[in-house]
Amino acid sequence: MIDSYEFGRIVISGKTYEHDLIILPDKIIDNWWRREGHELCLADIESIIDKLPRTCIIGTGESGMMKVLEEVKKELRSRAIELIIAKTKTACDEYNKIYKTRQVALALHLTC
Repeated sequence: MIDSYEFGRIVISGKTYEHDLIILPDKIIDNWWRREGHELCLADIESIIDKLPRTCIIGTGESGMMKVLEEVKKELRSRAIELIIAKTKTACDEYNKIYKTRQVALALHLTC
């Protein structure tokens, strides 16, 4: 469960993280880096695709600066993975609503 989020900082089950991350059903990938800082490409989410979650939530930053490339959307659709793209605070809220009832992955840009 995500306890709290603020610009550049997230608390998950009592542990604080200060770098972008991916939450998978069985682990957290801390200090997640993308090829291009504010563009999310397919290679950036290979760890999510490998798990084939039912839902993938992308948090695009506090003000939504990270763009999700069309190749990501197309690939997830082809695998019947529901995709939710939102600013990071909203993405965290959505994750907390559904993580207990379905297999979900969450990729978060914590800053801009």
